Amino acid sequence: MNDEPDLGRLARTIGDPTRIQMLALLMEGRALTAKELAYGSGIKPATATAHLKQLLDDRLLDLTTQGRHKYFRLASPEVARLIESLMVFAPQRKRVAPGNRNDAICTARFCYDHLAGKLGTQLTEVLLARGWLDNDDGIFTVSAQGEIWFQTFGIDTQALAKNRRQFAYACLDWSERRDHLAGALGATLAKRLIEIGWLTRSKHSRVVSITPEGRTGLNAQFGIDLHHE
Repeated sequence: MNDEPDLGRLARTIGDPTRIQMLALLMEGRALTAKELAYGSGIKPATATAHLKQLLDDRLLDLTTQGRHKYFRLASPEVARLIESLMVFAPQRKRVAPGNRNDAICTARFCYDHLAGKLGTQLTEVLLARGWLDNDDGIFTVSAQGEIWFQTFGIDTQALAKNRRQFAYACLDWSERRDHLAGALGATLAKRLIEIGWLTRSKHSRVVSITPEGRTGLNAQFGIDLHHE
C-alpha cells in the first residue's frame, strides 16, 4: 500500500509559533546558526534544539557544519514557496517595528533567493508587458526577444533552462498580492542586479536596498521608480 502525505504532522510542525518564525527568518536566503534563530524567534538557545530537530526531521531545513559551527537553511526553494504562500493567507497583525522598516520590506526584499515586494512584482510586470516573458498559467517561458534581452543583460537563459531547478514560475507576493518571478531565472536576475551594483542586501534581513546607480538604472531600463528610507 502506498504511503500518504501526513498533512497533520506538517501542520503541527509549521503551526508552532517558534518554528514558523524560524522558517520566516530563513526566508532571507542566508544560512543562520541555532543561536541566531533562537534569538530571532524570541527563545533561549537551549530551547531551540528540539524545534530545529523537528524541522530537520520533516525535511524543511538543511544542516551544514563548518568547523565548530552549524548552519541551518531552508531545505529547498519549494519550502520557501510554501512559507511565502502562508504569508499571503496569514491575517495581518499590528506593526511592532518602526513604520519605515515595514515600508522597506514591502518595497524590496528577498523571497528566499529572488526579488519580492514592489520591486519584484513591478519587474515581473515589465518583463511580461514587453513580451520578454510569457505566462502560461503561472509557468513563465522566455520569448525569442526575451532571450536576446536577457543575454545582453548578462543572463544565459538557455543554460539556466538545463538546470535541475524549476526554470521560472509565478510566486504570489504576500505584501503586493500579485505575482513576482521565482525559480532559477528569478534568482539569477536578482543576483545579476546585485553584481552590477544596482541592489545591496541588508545584513541579517530580507530587505533589499536600491543604490543611487540602481535607481537610475531601474528607471532607465524598466521605467521603475521606487523610494524607501
